[in-house]
Amino acid sequence: MGANEPVLAAVRTGLAELADPAKAPEMQAYMKSAMPFRGVPKPERGKLLKAVFAEHLLPDRVSFRDTVLALWREAQYREERYAAITLSGHRAYRQWQDPDLLTMYEELIVTGAWWDYVDEVAIRRVGPILRTHRAAVTPVLRRWMTDADRWRRRTAVICQVSAKDEVDQELLADAIEANLDDRDFFLRKGIGWALRDHARAEPEWVRGFVRAHPGLSPLSVREAMKHLS
Repeated sequence: MGANEPVLAAVRTGLAELADPAKAPEMQAYMKSAMPFRGVPKPERGKLLKAVFAEHLLPDRVSFRDTVLALWREAQYREERYAAITLSGHRAYRQWQDPDLLTMYEELIVTGAWWDYVDEVAIRRVGPILRTHRAAVTPVLRRWMTDADRWRRRTAVICQVSAKDEVDQELLADAIEANLDDRDFFLRKGIGWALRDHARAEPEWVRGFVRAHPGLSPLSVREAMKHLS
């Protein structure tokens, strides 16, 4: 089937028309991005993508996947990759959010390799698939939590953020423990974030986990305990 060319053209043309060359360098510097920006702020980008994706509905799973990947792989500007992530989560294609998409999301995680990409994919894409297909997804995350790639590992740690009372505490604990000694900032921050979020539902579990793991970094502990007395 291949990618939907009208969607690709509409996204790229729309972003070019909204481009602000004065803002682009600032956005690129803030994100420490090798890929340039068009300089399109998030609200304007969101309005554009909402209109484009409503006008050009994709007919099947293959076209959906191929269009997401074309936007991602062929991107010349960072906003085009944001568009790929937005399309991947569009409500019109909710029925296709299943373990078969994990390979696509893994590509976005590993090749994106930065928090602005990875966190959205981990929490808004991988996390929901985990909650609806635990038997299939849990083994994948168990592999990722010890992977050489730090972004796969961060995904395993933070993918249950916002899951509330649906958090698999054993999986969360194992993901954190597997990365307890890693000095990487993004892993330590991610551990604290995952614990802080889970503390909203299970404050005593989080307090107990922190007490039982004196090897947690100070950064992780500060984040975990931020809203706990």
